[in-house]
Amino acid sequence: MLVERYNPLEEKILTILDKDGKVINDELVPEIENEELLHMYKTMLLTRVADTKALQYQRQGRMLTYAPNKGQEAAQVGSASAIENRDWLVPAFREMGAWLYKGVSLEQIYLYWYGSEEGSRFPENIKMLPVSVPIASQLNHAVGIAMASNIKEEDEVTLAYVGDGGTSQGEFHEAMNFAAVFNAPLVVVVQNNQYAISVPRLEQTKTKTLAEKAIAYGIPGIQVDGNDILAVYGAVKEAVDRARRGEGPTLIEAVTYRLGPHTTSDDPTIYREDKEVEEWKEKDPLIRFKTYLIDKGLWSEEEDSKQIEEFEKLANDTFKRVENSDEIPLEDIFKYHYEEMTENLIEQYEDYKAYLAEGGR
Repeated sequence: MLVERYNPLEEKILTILDKDGKVINDELVPEIENEELLHMYKTMLLTRVADTKALQYQRQGRMLTYAPNKGQEAAQVGSASAIENRDWLVPAFREMGAWLYKGVSLEQIYLYWYGSEEGSRFPENIKMLPVSVPIASQLNHAVGIAMASNIKEEDEVTLAYVGDGGTSQGEFHEAMNFAAVFNAPLVVVVQNNQYAISVPRLEQTKTKTLAEKAIAYGIPGIQVDGNDILAVYGAVKEAVDRARRGEGPTLIEAVTYRLGPHTTSDDPTIYREDKEVEEWKEKDPLIRFKTYLIDKGLWSEEEDSKQIEEFEKLANDTFKRVENSDEIPLEDIFKYHYEEMTENLIEQYEDYKAYLAEGGR
């Protein structure tokens, strides 16, 4: 098993594709159909294009504060592609690739960052929680879902995400401890992008890796090259299969890098050197995976350019619809706190309607 072969205490990191897209561990290449490989790459490419466009829209004053994903696409798509439709996905706030792969439309994603509640209302067939901005709080929700799956005897696994900074939060400890004690079918992927806003990874925890934190909870942990989509997929797939067999949770650290700012309110030039960013650009997950697909004869530079043009048009057309969308009904502010509005919320809603009717704003 990978978790046994790549012991984080020995500082071993799972890598299948090197930065040039060449296979360095043939025996570890996961069995993935060619059609699925292309779907994974196209989802990564759409994530990159949609992310770049979102940053532009925000800078133009057309979108609210936005959290860029550039550089982390393999960690997101590689993990999301390892679960099934029946499984749950619990995001933080920087997982556009996972959302798209899970089936959330680009329009819904743009609506969320545009400030519309419609962006958090997913179709019934998509088992995914909305964005969670309070750091690591989503992990307790993820454990609750996983424990409920056990109690209800449903064959489901929950995949949750957190950043490297989130592992220093109390919620992380509580969630991992509960998941371990109750043998919850949970897989937690730590997107270690090296910075918790401006705080470097090495300054917020003493452990050499984040994956080794799993040892304290008595569960498996593994560190993977987060810019290598095949390594991410392989590690997560093994963890998902393990959870589905009733063998409990796994902690996976995906070592990656945030090429852009933490959010559009952040200036990363204050706390990191351009040289560091340039070094990580050479490990770009898209270039790595594209090279692999081209070498396999599944893709070409010509197809790549054409696909980028199509995705750019899709992004522009989608955002135009978002900008022209209707205002959210007043009732929605109160309606979606619970399955049904409580008496207190109904009272607040009626009071506010009366206030507006009297000319208030």
